[in-house]
Amino acid sequence: MIVGLKGIIEKKEPTKLHIDVNGIVYEVFVSLSCSGAVTDSKVKLFTTHIIREDAQSLYGFVDINEKKLFDTLIKINGVGPKVALAICSTFSPSSFAQILITKDVNLLKSVPGIGPKGAGRILVELSGLSLDIDSADGMTHDNSKNEAILALESLGFKKDLLIKVLSTCTSTTTSELVREALKKLQK
Repeated sequence: MIVGLKGIIEKKEPTKLHIDVNGIVYEVFVSLSCSGAVTDSKVKLFTTHIIREDAQSLYGFVDINEKKLFDTLIKINGVGPKVALAICSTFSPSSFAQILITKDVNLLKSVPGIGPKGAGRILVELSGLSLDIDSADGMTHDNSKNEAILALESLGFKKDLLIKVLSTCTSTTTSELVREALKKLQK
């Protein structure tokens, strides 16, 4: 298995890179966000190597969270690498996690290649699954939100509603988040 590549970009297209690794040129399919993030001629990518009867393909990612999202999506029945890459091109891993939490079928249907049935299947298959997304903006903020959710749940509020409300809050400590969320829930 090829799990990563480090080399020089020979050719760059919006969804494909040709990377020269010590004289061997690999064709790597990438999302639009990954392609946009590659600005230098030298690149290091995390890869997923898919071997099928008729082809071997490499899918590359600058962001490890995008790779985790891709790997999770291709395990779903009916979601192939092209659709998974389209999802990665449309949503960041954190915004996709938010779609799973809010179960927003309409946003998911906006991805090219996904219809209402496909969007529903993805949401059902991934419901209850926690995407293992590493936060780049700091774990303490996430811990405060999790603690605020637990505190507000003990007061009788539903978790789905709390997640929506807390995503609009700007406070960083648990007590401030609880106060701000309670004000918004009273409206």
